[in-house]
Order: sequence, then C-alpha cells, then structure tokens
Amino acid sequence: MGSEARTAQVEEVIRRLEAHYVFPDVAAKLGKVLRARLGEGAYVDLGDAEFATAVTTDLQSVNDDKHLRLRHHAEPVAEDGDAEHASEDFRRAAELENFGIASVRRLPGNVGYVDTTLLYPLDLAAPAISAAMTLISSADALLLDVRRNRGGTPDTSAFLQSYLVDERTHYLDIYEREGDSVTQMWTLPYVPGPKFGGTKPIWVLTGPSTFSGGEDLAFSLQRQGRAKTVGEATRGGAHPREQYKVDTYLDVTVSIARSYDPKAGDNWEGVGVAPDVPVAADKAFETAYALALRHVLELGDEGPRRVVADEARTALDQL
Repeated sequence: MGSEARTAQVEEVIRRLEAHYVFPDVAAKLGKVLRARLGEGAYVDLGDAEFATAVTTDLQSVNDDKHLRLRHHAEPVAEDGDAEHASEDFRRAAELENFGIASVRRLPGNVGYVDTTLLYPLDLAAPAISAAMTLISSADALLLDVRRNRGGTPDTSAFLQSYLVDERTHYLDIYEREGDSVTQMWTLPYVPGPKFGGTKPIWVLTGPSTFSGGEDLAFSLQRQGRAKTVGEATRGGAHPREQYKVDTYLDVTVSIARSYDPKAGDNWEGVGVAPDVPVAADKAFETAYALALRHVLELGDEGPRRVVADEARTALDQL
C-alpha cells in the first residue's frame, strides 16, 4: 500500500472522528495523534491487517475507548451504518449463533439459566429471546450469563429487560452528539409470552470479556436493584458506536453516543461493572447457582414444592 493511499485512509478516519465522535475535543486530540504517527512513518510497510491494528492502538491511546477501532475485513465492507446489519452474511451469522442465545435451561431446583453472547438487532433476535424467556418464566430464580456477551444494540437490551420487571422502568439514558439529544431507555409496555417478572431474584454472571451491550444488561439490572452481579469486573465500554467505511476492506467504529445512569449520571466506561459478589469469572456459575439454590430452599418444601426442594438439596450438595 503506497504512502498516499495510507495517508488518505488515515485522513478518512480522522474525518469520521471529527464528524461523529461523541466527544469533539477528544476527536481533535485523536486527529493530532494519528497525523503525528503518520508523519513518523508508523504505518509504512504495514499490511492492511497490521495497519488496522496499529491505528486501533493509537485510537485507544487518548482515552482508552475500546469502541474506537479500525477494522480490516477479508471481504469488501458494507456502506455506513446499518448496511452491515442488513447484509445476508450478517443475518446468516446471527442465525448460526442462535441470535445470541447460546443456551437456555431449567437447572435442577427450578433455577432458570440463560447464556447470551450478543444482543443482535431486535428484528433478528426477538423470537429467540422470547422463546428463552418463556422457558424460564416459571423458574424460582434466574442466572443471566453475560460473561461471553460482547455487545449489541440498546433496543435488544430493553426488550430482554422487559421480561424481568412488572412495570415500565426508566433504566438508562443515552446522549447522542448528533442533534445534541438524549434518548431515555425504558422497558417495554408489552412483550410476547409470559414474563419472569419483577420480584424473583436474578444473578447476572460477569467477567472481563463482558462488553458494551452485555455491560448494559449487568449495569442496568444492578442499578435498578433488580439483580446482583457475580464474577469479575467487566471490560468497560459504555459508548454506543457506529461503523463507517474507510476503504474497500477497512471500516472504523466510532462512539457516537454516551450511555449513563439517569439518576447518578455515571456509567461503566473505562471501569467496567463491578461485581456485587466478586469471584473468578470461571467460578461465577457455581457461586450464583448456590445462591439461587439456597433461595429455592427458603421457599419451603410443602406440597408440590417437595420435588423442587429435593432437587435443590441434591444440586447444592454436588457443587
């Protein structure tokens, strides 16, 4: 790749930052960093993949915003914005990942378990989420696993959280640079199928790979007092982002907004969501399951609950 072409690519990244990054002052600093690195010859003789990695490191050097990335793709990239989500390849990838629902189970002791890997756009993910929440709706407690959840869309987070409350809840605000506007995030007044509801206990399993939309779930449920988080602090990305085409095989993801608690005004950017019950991420399931089983046993063992209580005792002994 010639120096003129690399310069054009860097300048296109800077243009996108200056036009869209949620913090204009940081965008200006990033532009200076990238131009200085370009002048130093930092990107000379790098292949596209190495170039994308080097620029990503420089993009994250100012304020450690992990949503800022230059990405290299093997196939030509989509146009800006939602074009990627509309592609047949993206839809096929979502389908192969079961739309972000990796597992849903009724564990012994009538404890529900839902493992999520991504909050795919709601038009794709809604049926899978509804099916999962229907299966655990009658559980006595819920383990919501976001340890592998790498992000996703705010609307899908709202949809999932709507199954976990009894009344509409204002749980997050999102400031967008474009229009200098704030969008209030509320749970929905209606979701298909039965709800788990707003009173039974929830433990959210977290770890250092939990990012963005997965952190939205953990943070919002924790701040509402609706769930306890179990595991390790999350990765720390609270800025909704958009992707913009830079060149045929390159695009840049730019944080276009900032999520925050509507009451406290803070978020999880750079610090992650701290666990209420700190344990190693690979021990989070066993720890949360034990807490859930003890709750089940507190519900008693009279009548129809005898079988469930016996299951809970056996499962607890085996942990």
